[in-house]
Amino acid sequence: MAYPPRALNFENFAGAHDFLLGQQTINVIAGSQYLSIGGGDLFARLNPIPDASHTRDRKASPPDSACFPGTREGVIKEVTTWADAVDLVPGTEGGEIGITFSALVVCTPTPHVYWLHGFAGCGKSAVSLKIADIFEESGRLLASYFFFRNAGDRSTMKRFAVTLASQLASALPATAPFIETALRTDPGLLNNSVSLTRQLERLVYNPFQEVMKGDILKEALAKGPYIIVIDGLDECDDRRGVEEFINRMLAFFDEHPTIPLRIFIASRVEQHIRERLETVGVRLGNLDSHSPLKDIERFLQASFQMAATRDRIIQAYVRVCGSWPTKTDIDKLNKHIGGSFVLASTMFQYIVQPPTEEDPRTPMDRLPLTLEMNGLDSLYAQTLARSQHLPHFRDIISTITVLRYSMPIVWIAGLLGIQPFEVVRVLLNLQAIIHVPGTDVEGNVTVCHTSFRDFLTAESRSGLFFVPLSFHLYLSYYCFFSVFERSETHVLDYDWQYFDAHWRSFVDSTACDFINEIEQFKTRQPLLVNRLPYHVFLCSMFFYTLFRPQSRPLSDSSYLLTKCTMHLALAVECSDRRIRLWLEGGLAYNLWGHGFGAVQITEHTYQTLQHDLQRASTAIHTNFPEILEFQRSSPGTKKEFAISRGHCSGIDIFNALTWIVARARFKWEELRMTPPPPLELLLRVLGTRLILQL
Repeated sequence: MAYPPRALNFENFAGAHDFLLGQQTINVIAGSQYLSIGGGDLFARLNPIPDASHTRDRKASPPDSACFPGTREGVIKEVTTWADAVDLVPGTEGGEIGITFSALVVCTPTPHVYWLHGFAGCGKSAVSLKIADIFEESGRLLASYFFFRNAGDRSTMKRFAVTLASQLASALPATAPFIETALRTDPGLLNNSVSLTRQLERLVYNPFQEVMKGDILKEALAKGPYIIVIDGLDECDDRRGVEEFINRMLAFFDEHPTIPLRIFIASRVEQHIRERLETVGVRLGNLDSHSPLKDIERFLQASFQMAATRDRIIQAYVRVCGSWPTKTDIDKLNKHIGGSFVLASTMFQYIVQPPTEEDPRTPMDRLPLTLEMNGLDSLYAQTLARSQHLPHFRDIISTITVLRYSMPIVWIAGLLGIQPFEVVRVLLNLQAIIHVPGTDVEGNVTVCHTSFRDFLTAESRSGLFFVPLSFHLYLSYYCFFSVFERSETHVLDYDWQYFDAHWRSFVDSTACDFINEIEQFKTRQPLLVNRLPYHVFLCSMFFYTLFRPQSRPLSDSSYLLTKCTMHLALAVECSDRRIRLWLEGGLAYNLWGHGFGAVQITEHTYQTLQHDLQRASTAIHTNFPEILEFQRSSPGTKKEFAISRGHCSGIDIFNALTWIVARARFKWEELRMTPPPPLELLLRVLGTRLILQL
């Protein structure tokens, strides 16, 4: 249990709050004074995700969902009634009804958790936003967190606890000293070296529990319980983290059944979530059971009326032909939409989007076409078709789909090696399904709904627009290239952090034929003008994969070793200036993952390595003689060879391969056996070094 710093009395500072004495901050909270840690900024130390809450800019940080005025009132009332129930009044027994302050207190136990579930696009995020807004206004919202797939840390549990804690400290300042004490006594809370359970206990549950006494508890009983809103739990990629969060949350409420705290969760029905939340202590709400037809009709009518005030084509049509759309049009459209708010919103955007040279149709032309579409999939395909003829269309759409987090236009252009206007030209026709920021530099390109990414990554649904997992190979290469380009417009934190992650996504996929995809990748490279020769990339990544057996694409690891050597020779035979950067500098950061591997060295493997290493040595002497000073003598008598895991250059790879050949020759000479028996090369990570043993 955390204890705050000793309360101090400063009678001469009556009415003052959050003031400084020397270098120490005095926080005055609910009549008490607490001394903070060295005047440090708690929020800066917690480093929360800034765009995870309901207050984020939804255009830049999806989901961009909000309840249209006057809609979803039934389900909102149901949730607020649950959240307003107060279970326990001091001095009453279970089952009694009592009055405390201004609140009617019903002592029948109310579940602490509400799980609102429903199909994709039915409006869960909009309801979550409305619930957060309502309880923020009443002063009862402790925190909100909106998960979103492929949105960096927002799609993981890495910063979930610290983000909740920072909002908790802001909403309920009395918790801040307890959070500070936890950070001081347990520094691992900030670097994910402890479990999620411990993070939640020390930073969220315990601080809240500690302050639920005295005036603060009375206030909670008067106003109603505090609430935390969590949306899109199914969009968290960390399945084990989700399970751990749910398990600990339910256990906490079992241990503290009267604590005035509610947690509202909205998600799709995923098995790992469902099997834990369908239990006693959780109220279940099915959004699909709340018919949204009237709400969607209201939304469509108001939206088309607003569009008519801005669109001169619609205005001219109405003057001649009368009102548009007609009541019959709205009824047909509403019936066709089938209760999906995201489909309603996306279809409306598709209908009223501006005409282009390739698609000159008016809104009046498009409305009948939407009635022929088969839900979101047809709408997505129709919209994508508007730009599919443009240069770089497939690369741009695929990049947006598989990126680990969203980027501005200029970053996407830099990553792909194209101009920003080429990205804009593709995206402007797709604004019904993709949010396009107002400038190239500020604001991120984001998909309007997760279902669009689901559509693109399912070949049976997207057909010609399918984005295969093999595109991770290309994105890994683009990131790798940008690292060595070293220009302000290309080198991004993303390149340094994620190029090996995209490579792993490629090699780990059972849907990818590794060798075939590599060959297709190589045949495409002449089209990538001014790119770093792909031989450098493949040499580095094949060598890297040898140390990651969990990412091994082939049972025969000798393929990786021999192809690594072949691409080394091909790389140094190029005169590109960036080859020298790779040979000298390599990857000056911690690329390598923990693990170990083994490769069988046969006589055939040895001969192949020896041949390509001789080519590489000749080319280095010819094209890069200044690099020779970095070449290390590698006698076969050495039992092992080591490389720094944080700085593996091209010449390091050359030296390692040279040692393997020399060591194999020495071992066979020792054995004096004909034919030479296979040898086992062991590769492992030890501390800060990569170790090869033969």
